[in-house]
Amino acid sequence: MFRNKHICLAALLAYALFTVSAAARYKQGDLITLWANKVGPFQNPTETYQFYNLPFCQPSKGREYKIEDLGEVLEGDRLVDTAYQLKFRTDVDNALLCTKKLGTEELRQFRYAVQQDYYFQMYYDDLPVWGFIGKVEKIIQTGQRKQYLFTHFHFDLFYNDDNVIEINVSSDPMRTVEITKEDSLEVQFSYSAKWKPTSITYEHRMDRYARYSFLPQHLEIHWFSIINSCVTVLLLTGFLATILLRVLKNDFLKYTKDDEMGTDEAEETGWKYLHGDVFRLPPHINLFAAMMGVGTQMLVVVMFIFALALVGVFYPYNRGALLSACVVLYALTAGIAGYVGGCYYKMMGGSSWVSNVLLTAGLFFGPVLVVFSYLNTVAICYRSTAALPFGTIVIITVVWALITFPLTVLGGIAAKNSKHEYTPPCRTTKFPRDVPPMPWYRTTVPQMVMAGFLPFSAIYIELYYIFASIWGHKVYTIYSILFIVFIILIIVTAFITVALTYFQLAVEDHRWWWRSFLCGGSTGFFIFGYCFYYYFARSDMSGLMQASVGSADGRPARSLPHDLVKCDTQATAAVLARRLASILATMAWSATRQSRWSDFEQAMWTFGGHLHSAVHLETLRSVATKGLAHECEVARAAQPC
Repeated sequence: MFRNKHICLAALLAYALFTVSAAARYKQGDLITLWANKVGPFQNPTETYQFYNLPFCQPSKGREYKIEDLGEVLEGDRLVDTAYQLKFRTDVDNALLCTKKLGTEELRQFRYAVQQDYYFQMYYDDLPVWGFIGKVEKIIQTGQRKQYLFTHFHFDLFYNDDNVIEINVSSDPMRTVEITKEDSLEVQFSYSAKWKPTSITYEHRMDRYARYSFLPQHLEIHWFSIINSCVTVLLLTGFLATILLRVLKNDFLKYTKDDEMGTDEAEETGWKYLHGDVFRLPPHINLFAAMMGVGTQMLVVVMFIFALALVGVFYPYNRGALLSACVVLYALTAGIAGYVGGCYYKMMGGSSWVSNVLLTAGLFFGPVLVVFSYLNTVAICYRSTAALPFGTIVIITVVWALITFPLTVLGGIAAKNSKHEYTPPCRTTKFPRDVPPMPWYRTTVPQMVMAGFLPFSAIYIELYYIFASIWGHKVYTIYSILFIVFIILIIVTAFITVALTYFQLAVEDHRWWWRSFLCGGSTGFFIFGYCFYYYFARSDMSGLMQASVGSADGRPARSLPHDLVKCDTQATAAVLARRLASILATMAWSATRQSRWSDFEQAMWTFGGHLHSAVHLETLRSVATKGLAHECEVARAAQPC
């Protein structure tokens, strides 16, 4: 029965994610609904409101809301029909939308919207279109600002055979009304439409929205980031392999020589004498096992998301597809968390299986629920569309209660009943070995800083573009590059964690379980800190709403100007080669001194600092800022940038 349910759920996921709406075909004169989505200030993306929160003209038959799926509701979409009559391949010269008497309160709302640079979003045959509500003009002589409301909108529509291909909206600057000081005003709202043929096919009608992404203006920056990250992986891999093998070889030779000479074991130091403590169980095994299970589940979810992105499921403005996939995949992979967490718990000899399953099931959902409750409360106070309706909250809760939680329990039961037994290769002593005093830079926090520093340096360029798409109008479509960066992140994190674990064992500190886990996840703290940096230093957002709630469809963050990347590839490669030469020289110098593990650790810190400063803070920042001009002049004096 469980297997049948799982197959049904998998089929439902495939249907929901891979079903692309078939091309809608129309005949001349067919009425196509123009759906209004939301309005909000251009500078603050998360502050979005329902379209009719402003006193626009409404349909005579009343409002009709479009039925939306879970992902669309989570994104804050609230589609409602409008009074615009846009018929397929039927031009409209100058149609009256409505004549509206605007009172004091309605004018105040429009005035505030114009002052805050409000924009609106609409959908026509699932094609998004944006426009502004009004404009502000400043009189130079007096310094006075006047607010004008747009009263006429013109729609340019393109068709190919019987399909709608493109839609644009523009306002007539000559048809506005001043609303600066008016107490009441009668306004006539109107519109016009012009249909034009195009050679673009229906299958490629979304390509124009991909052009609003970071391609092609900043593609060089992405590839230079990939190149530098790959160089980081190669150098780090070679450096660690060479030095670790050298150090371990020296250790084995030393221990072999001492054994032949009969040296007393008590006089020796190093990782060799931790065999009785290295497999000692960590404290809080229940929490440790649950975190390992949930982490494995998150990794599987991310890999599935990348797979869907690479096959083209998340095309531009496919409303709600990403969030729907996240919710469904999280629910269906809950059994992985229960099984992996249960296996670790069984390996560590745990007996409180109920508490382990409950902790695994709530370890991710619980904090998310707390954060969501706060964010939703703030959104409700602002009356924003980011606030989820009660029905959606009930649906998510039911999905967790009827799918996620039972699968977690089944995974835990499968782990408990598994026949796999774990036997440590070395017997653990009865009493733990005393850990010798260590300097501050070998404690947990400095090691976490080191462990998160290099992986973050390999991805922080890409993080800028991700945040600019999350908090901006830009569209992120280069999932292949993002996947490469993600793989690099995993590799660098693994190598750094292995090296730091060796450092810890080399000083006879056997408490490696939790520190290795924290070092591996310390990059998350850097990403969290970068969120604050981006919010305060790179964006123009302000207010409690923007500081609390994230958005996937908002304001473009301050993007890089197009004239920053002016040097050709050869000049930039010369700059990169000069930087890498200095890194290799540092590595060669460090490699000759690796007779003891402490020299290795010192070299690792030196390598990490040089690698980050030379490759990333110099090369990547040079590509991304005007500082590259000076570097290119040095590299190619005969041909300046």
